[in-house]
Amino acid sequence: MDESDKKNLRRLEDLALLANVSISTVSRALNDSPLVSDRTKKRIMSLAHNNNYSGRLKDKVYTDEADKTISIIIPPPQGRDTRLSDPFTLDLIGGIGDALKERNCDMLISHLTMTDYQSAANLVASGRCDGLVVIGQSTLHAQLNQLAQKKVPFVAWGAQLPEQQYCSVGSDNQQGGRRATNHLIRMGCKRIVFVGDAEGPEVQLRLAGYREALELSGLGYQEELVRPAHFYPESGMEAIDVLIEQGIKFDGVVAASDMIAIGAMRGIARAGLRIPQDVSVIGYDDVLVAAYSSPALSTIRQDVTKAGRLLVSKLLRMLEGQNVQSSNLPTDLIIRESCGS
Repeated sequence: MDESDKKNLRRLEDLALLANVSISTVSRALNDSPLVSDRTKKRIMSLAHNNNYSGRLKDKVYTDEADKTISIIIPPPQGRDTRLSDPFTLDLIGGIGDALKERNCDMLISHLTMTDYQSAANLVASGRCDGLVVIGQSTLHAQLNQLAQKKVPFVAWGAQLPEQQYCSVGSDNQQGGRRATNHLIRMGCKRIVFVGDAEGPEVQLRLAGYREALELSGLGYQEELVRPAHFYPESGMEAIDVLIEQGIKFDGVVAASDMIAIGAMRGIARAGLRIPQDVSVIGYDDVLVAAYSSPALSTIRQDVTKAGRLLVSKLLRMLEGQNVQSSNLPTDLIIRESCGS
């Protein structure tokens, strides 16, 4: 297509060629379809106006470019199962997305393996995005430190770890584990199970809070009451099944996530036990489904709205050359039916 064609576009095919996208994408963008991202709509609409496209345009015109583009990196499952379908991951992405929208920034989602820091560094160097938000450190602490040493702009959601060289935003996991356990102790529970995979740093801290509460209360920590479980309901249900099969008595459950807790409640009910009369249960995260489970799940709330705003604010300040510090957010105890008031 020569210069004269570019100045007076008449066909969808010409605009698609100029934008380097399919004709159907151009058509959807011009009709404000939700199937096309706002970023692509803005680019196509700008090309249409700048090249005198004479076809029909939707009344809503995207002309303002986003200030920045931020990529959210969801590493492969390691420790916490950070799948995109995980309810807490979705809630956190929602909090980040809302904060980015308020700051006129676009959002990409990437599933980098991050076997080394270079793949993340290349994402920024390629120009596809201006900075990164990494959801969950898991076993990536060394790679994230390397990324920080290379001055790649990023922030991470997760706990503050020893010798950390990067900025993170997380909740006070040890406080949360301690608060959940103390509530069950106040409810009269004497044998409290902890269910969760302690390989991840956040769950390790929740377990530490659980242990601290037991020891300070005089109940004492018992290894047989700590059971591994991944971050989905089936794993929580299996952990309870094994406890019951082994004849281990318990009257309370602290779960490392709401999804584990919901599975645990299913296992308890299948054994003919009542919640909370026989066993009290408390989860962690306060995902939306927690309030609508049966019985409604008591839990430790992490404020994903505040977390999203902090992650975005710190990253944008970093992109402006400012120094930023890690933040640890407090947790809240939310009492519902599963462990009484």
